[in-house]
Amino acid sequence: MNRIVGLYRDPPDDAVILCIDEKTGMQALERKHETRRAIPGRPGRCEYEYIRHGTQSLLAAFDIRTGRVTARCGPTRTAEDLVSLLEAVAEAYREAARIIVIWDNLDIHHDGPQARWSRFNARHGGKFEFVYTPRHASWVNQVEIFFSILQRRCLKHGDFHSAEELRERVLAFIARWNTEEGHPFHWTFRGYPMQERAVA
Repeated sequence: MNRIVGLYRDPPDDAVILCIDEKTGMQALERKHETRRAIPGRPGRCEYEYIRHGTQSLLAAFDIRTGRVTARCGPTRTAEDLVSLLEAVAEAYREAARIIVIWDNLDIHHDGPQARWSRFNARHGGKFEFVYTPRHASWVNQVEIFFSILQRRCLKHGDFHSAEELRERVLAFIARWNTEEGHPFHWTFRGYPMQERAVA
């Protein structure tokens, strides 16, 4: 926790810091009847019955300095999907000297028998560093704030006729975020006094 909060409060000048996680099980729900938006004098109405059209998983990297989101969205959340996202990150930040990834302790975030992240890092000149959140502390990962915004503004009252439509709308929301609305979060920590600063 100290290391992560230190990185947020005093990020190294030579490093890009990315918060990465997965939002799984996003449901493509089609409302049986059209949602009625609220107008003056009439409350809105949202149909409670729906038709399921499958799910999608979002894998996303949030840049704590700019608010930019790099993402992949599809039907699965596998180690291969995550490597694909990290390859896109490596391309997007190819000029960076260091890339520090903050993520949780999910199995696919670790090397595993295939040494996936050691091999990945070797392909990219050893510029990646992986920092793990404490167990049961996913709230410390800033990408969760972005997922909350996505949930409220894109998914909560959404009406999707297919998994493909859900995917397109999620990626369109992220594109709009990156071009018009994206910003870093003013993240604070009100826990115990910090005992160390980030290692530069």
